[in-house]
Amino acid sequence: MNRRDFLTTAGACVGVMISTSHGWCAESARFGVVTGHAQAAQVGKAILAEGGNAVDAAVGAALVAGVVALPSCGIGGYGGHLLIGQPSGCVIAIDFNGTAPAAAREDLYPLDDRGEVTDRINVHGWLAAGVPGTLAGLQLALDRYGTWPFARVVGPAIKLARDGFAITDGVAKAIKGSASGLQRDVGSAALLVPNGEPLAAGTTFRNPDLAALLQTLADRNSVESFYRGDIARRSANEFQRHGGLVTEADLNGFRAREVSPLVLDWNGSRIITAPLTAGGLTVLQALAALKALGWEAWDRDDPRATHARVESLRVAWHDRLSLLGDPDATPVPVARLLSAAYADESAKRIRRAVDEKSIISGSSDGRSAGGTIHISAADACGTLVALTLTHGEAFGAQVTVEGLGLTLGHGMSRFNPRPDHPNSVRPGRRPLHNMCPTLVCHDGRPVIALGATGGRRIPNSLFDVLLNLVSHHQPLAAAVAAPRLHTKGGTDLDITKGWPEPHVEHLRRVGYTVAVGPVANLNGVSLDPQTRVSNAVP
Repeated sequence: MNRRDFLTTAGACVGVMISTSHGWCAESARFGVVTGHAQAAQVGKAILAEGGNAVDAAVGAALVAGVVALPSCGIGGYGGHLLIGQPSGCVIAIDFNGTAPAAAREDLYPLDDRGEVTDRINVHGWLAAGVPGTLAGLQLALDRYGTWPFARVVGPAIKLARDGFAITDGVAKAIKGSASGLQRDVGSAALLVPNGEPLAAGTTFRNPDLAALLQTLADRNSVESFYRGDIARRSANEFQRHGGLVTEADLNGFRAREVSPLVLDWNGSRIITAPLTAGGLTVLQALAALKALGWEAWDRDDPRATHARVESLRVAWHDRLSLLGDPDATPVPVARLLSAAYADESAKRIRRAVDEKSIISGSSDGRSAGGTIHISAADACGTLVALTLTHGEAFGAQVTVEGLGLTLGHGMSRFNPRPDHPNSVRPGRRPLHNMCPTLVCHDGRPVIALGATGGRRIPNSLFDVLLNLVSHHQPLAAAVAAPRLHTKGGTDLDITKGWPEPHVEHLRRVGYTVAVGPVANLNGVSLDPQTRVSNAVP
């Protein structure tokens, strides 16, 4: 089996042929732009300036983020999704979500009297880590759509891991907050809590084992041995030594793959987003319901318009929590959920709730998560990239493969621990996650790439921004800056500052508990397909 056979399965491309107008942001760049994690974005911009394309820049930025954004992501992360919009209008989606090992079973995680996983072993520890997907996805994107070899793109990440960088206040705070968990693992404790003291802000952090691992992959100009060969064998041995389930065979069998993205046309725009097991279906389902409702014609100053927004999200979240899972392993009614008939049905329910000032019945399991990085990139040739990758919560499983400097994500926590659920743990399955890398296309070409970080707050923030972009043609900067809200399907709502008080009071009278709270952090780039001028937000 050659490297391409190992990393890929069948691909898909979505073309676009539509028309609309669009406003543009400030701060254009000659070679293109990269936004996301600041230090990683600077490396991505340097790659563009040296002649790399947007894919090279996004992959290079992601590898750097995997070194410096310690709590959020890394090459041991369980993965994510990537969208590439080409100047021709072709949009490619790459799925590199990690998988459950072959030894995983539906009853892997026993539940306590409250219905919670005992000792949170699905979140922290070696049983929380599945097969990491990040490197396979980055390699696939680079091989098929990049212009630089892996050996060149990974260079800045190696240098940072070897020579070190200063721990920021945010990373120091995350280490301190996770110190008790990190100390339970020998490798993580040695790396992040040496001698029982969490690394402080300003400390120079070096990871020589990770630098050596990345250098080995660079010398081989491929990540294949991470999944097949000596590095895979070393990782598998560590899993076995610590009671984890991932084997060398599990690593050998992992494949990143091109998949068909999800598409919604509305008001002259085409929204293209990552499919299951990503969170894009939930976003498009909520938008489709408002499209069927004719929401773009509503008065946005009317509190009922905000009520409709909330209900459309709650309907989508109820379906997400009860129906969705890995479509390769369980039947998922994707076509029905995105059909015009179902959108009409949802719109009628939303209209009834708005008219009656009532709340649609729904469900929520109350979980939340953070620890994600999103990178958006554009180049002067007109290519756009939206890439999201993650550990899960801070430092993922909070375990590190000794000798490789490899902190592992906790992809297994993204399964529903209860048997007989569409998202239950089963061998080889990919768990649901919340990442939503997304492109917006006009006139047959991609013009916006965006995504967010913030766990379950990601789909709702993407929904809010896309609603502003598409229904009222706001410029990207204005759409990102506009007030947002967050619901996980229940009756508790988090809103950002800036919501008009009459809207807030209306929601409270309807029966919602409303409080100012956090939303996802979103970044994106816009690109003028005629001038090839690109702009970053924020």
